[in-house]
Amino acid sequence: MAEKAILKRIKELREKLLDADYKYYVLAQPDITDLEYDMYMNELLELEKQYPELVTTDSPSQRVGGQITNEFPSVVHEVPMLSLSNSYDENDLLEFDKRIKNLLKGEKYRYVCELKFDGAAVSLLYEKGELIQGATRGDGFRGDKITTNLKTIRSIPLKLDIKSIFNTLDIEVRGEVFIKKDDFIKINERQETEGDKLYANARNTCAGTLKLKDSSIVASRNLNMFCYNLRHRNPDEQKKLKSHFENLNILKKLKFPVNDKFTLKTSIEDVIKFCGEVDEYRESLPYEIDGVVVKVDSLEQQEKIGSIAKSPRWAIAYKFRAKQAETRLYKITLQVGRVGTITPVAELDPIFLAGSTISRATLHNADEIKRKDIREGDYVIIEKGGDVIPKVVEVLKNRRPKPVHPEFKMPDSCPVCNSLLVRPEGEANYFCINFLCPAQVQARIEHFVARNAMDIEGLGYSIIERFIKDGYLKDITDIYGLPKHEKELKVLERFGEKSIDNIFKGIERSKERPFEKVLFAIGIRHVGDRTARILARHFRNIDNLCNVSREEIEHVHEIGPKIAESVYEFFGKKNNRILLDRLKKAGLQFEVTGEEPKANKFTGLTFVLTGTLEKYKRDDAKKIIEDFGGTVSASVSKKTDFVLAGSEAGSKLVKASKLGVKIISEQEFEEMIKV
Repeated sequence: MAEKAILKRIKELREKLLDADYKYYVLAQPDITDLEYDMYMNELLELEKQYPELVTTDSPSQRVGGQITNEFPSVVHEVPMLSLSNSYDENDLLEFDKRIKNLLKGEKYRYVCELKFDGAAVSLLYEKGELIQGATRGDGFRGDKITTNLKTIRSIPLKLDIKSIFNTLDIEVRGEVFIKKDDFIKINERQETEGDKLYANARNTCAGTLKLKDSSIVASRNLNMFCYNLRHRNPDEQKKLKSHFENLNILKKLKFPVNDKFTLKTSIEDVIKFCGEVDEYRESLPYEIDGVVVKVDSLEQQEKIGSIAKSPRWAIAYKFRAKQAETRLYKITLQVGRVGTITPVAELDPIFLAGSTISRATLHNADEIKRKDIREGDYVIIEKGGDVIPKVVEVLKNRRPKPVHPEFKMPDSCPVCNSLLVRPEGEANYFCINFLCPAQVQARIEHFVARNAMDIEGLGYSIIERFIKDGYLKDITDIYGLPKHEKELKVLERFGEKSIDNIFKGIERSKERPFEKVLFAIGIRHVGDRTARILARHFRNIDNLCNVSREEIEHVHEIGPKIAESVYEFFGKKNNRILLDRLKKAGLQFEVTGEEPKANKFTGLTFVLTGTLEKYKRDDAKKIIEDFGGTVSASVSKKTDFVLAGSEAGSKLVKASKLGVKIISEQEFEEMIKV
């Protein structure tokens, strides 16, 4: 009897908490106090702790976070998550409408207009009404499984009412996860208080948060979501869905968070008018948007219109123009990058623009400053390109103060270490030639530990800066010596055992990162993520790469003379060889593990994939091509050797035909890969 009473109380608490989450986070109509909510949650957590066998995946306790995820497995989307083609003016919308009219051949049609949220697209899979998987968009075909992190978003239902709409609730719901403007400010205030680097914008912060390994940190950032797409995973049930507009209302009935500013329009003129209205009030919204999404309402008509490449033909994103503002540029400072690049930066009177306060903007290089005649003391127009990166667009010379400041002149020495600055012939940038310049050391270490490099969590900007200052880090190899200083580090002011232990765990995990990530992390100039992968797969290990000529490197497909020169010079320097030896001794991966390439029959050949393949997922076909030494490109050009075409292939097929590029079917492709 006691167990029945406990189970009954747990169910009551869960119902109260789920109802409170819905009313607070979706309806914005709370009916209990924060204190009452906390009391219910604490009681539930205590009961579930005493009776762990009664914990369920849809319990509100699962939103609290605290689980550590070592990796996010890749999952294939049941239906590709297509991206939208963009438009930037009314003429683009008129052209879009003309295409729809031609494709539907006289049929009447309507448009649904929705706000375009500035966040991260995700997919939610439900089986029998229970959330079983949450994933990022990824490349549209395959994303990362981040279910635990998505469960921390309190507006996302963990369990649905099966009887409310369909016979069974095996559905997929898609939407955008985002951070509200006020919450983003709070996150940065917390970063500043803790002495950490401030985040640039809410969109990137949101995407990065979803990939954090500690779900308790994800929960603390108060992520939100708006849902905008419903698909039933059962084909018979899917046929019952007729209209996108109706689907949005079904999502609301199922208690999903749906933005209430969607509307139905019967003409493109009304769509254009709506876009203008939204542009007028978008600054007043509590979240960031960067446009309006326009979709044909009828699902049957959507099917008839179809898709091309990675975009549906029945939808378009109307993007708002980049936001601009006027402010004063009071000083030009210099920033030193990891390879010594000197970048001029505009120090500005702070101004709020596109969701964040801007106090700095890039000036690119000395030539750009001269071309725009930018001087200290000038009033300038700044713009957030794509609403992300601030830049100086032009100088308001009619407001130039007197006496006029002199033209900007690049100094002869580094602003950090006073070493000589040089400008190589044919280069736009100046460089600090001191490899041990503290600014370069800091930037190299930041690059080395970054998520797409060695992925050492916990080593943020301020911690790296502190460790450099205290003498624990002089270069990237010293990272692997930090555990030797465990006792000293754990008693440093503002550090604790847990934070240091997390750093040590991250250091240890980094030793498992593949050779291509190590090659990218060591920071060779001009070698990005993709180039590192090409070099790693071609040369297979670091010794092969260290002992080849400049010409041999340049002969690798997609490696040009500039990259070849940079790679050859890097491995030719004694200091870099010593650095590599230290990293080897630390246990890092310096060779490609797994099978050797099956053959080199595709070496030097470029493929483009288009349409829907029957036997292969896009990533699988791409991997096969790369394993045979080939390259996969996103666009068709004269340099393309083959276009692998599946069903519903679109514009790439047309372009390939015009250029005379060979088009192959899946059957032909399979013949080609037979060993």
